[in-house]
Amino acid sequence: MNQSTALYLSALRQVEWQDPTDFNFPTAAAKNWLLEQGSLSRLLESHCHSLSVDLLHNRIVKAEKLNAQEIGLLADEQCLLRKVVLKGDGQAWVLGRTLIPETSMQGQHFDLAEQGEIPLGLTVFSASNVKRDALQVATIKLDGRTLLARRSRLWMNHKPMLVAELFLPTAPIYAKEKSCNDRG
Repeated sequence: MNQSTALYLSALRQVEWQDPTDFNFPTAAAKNWLLEQGSLSRLLESHCHSLSVDLLHNRIVKAEKLNAQEIGLLADEQCLLRKVVLKGDGQAWVLGRTLIPETSMQGQHFDLAEQGEIPLGLTVFSASNVKRDALQVATIKLDGRTLLARRSRLWMNHKPMLVAELFLPTAPIYAKEKSCNDRG
């Protein structure tokens, strides 16, 4: 894990999450990205030729390592902690940090602990019973830039997991929107 990835992960752990209704979205496109209810992996795929995953961490952590918000959104039990970087055409676009309680991994059609370099969203959203709730958004000021992040609880077959996503500087969420006057 390089130094900037460690810095991003640290920032993601310390962010102050906000309800989307209280958030000042910088652009309409950013709002669409942050409020996406479906698979972020599928949305990212639509903006590149090749979506890949760098798996940074995939291990069980004890409940004592979770903060009070995480326990409140999940449970006071040990979880699989998965950290990844999603890349579009080789560019680092999203840093993802997912907590999956042990009880959420039981009785699933997929072994989430063996997800490896497959985007989690592709697996989760292929299940028949998936929903997203507890969506929160944030900005993170880092290295003179303002980055966008979101966190939500995904339910797969009635079992929760908590997914936090930090949109890195090269992510398509920051692409300049063209106005009607930009044609030509």
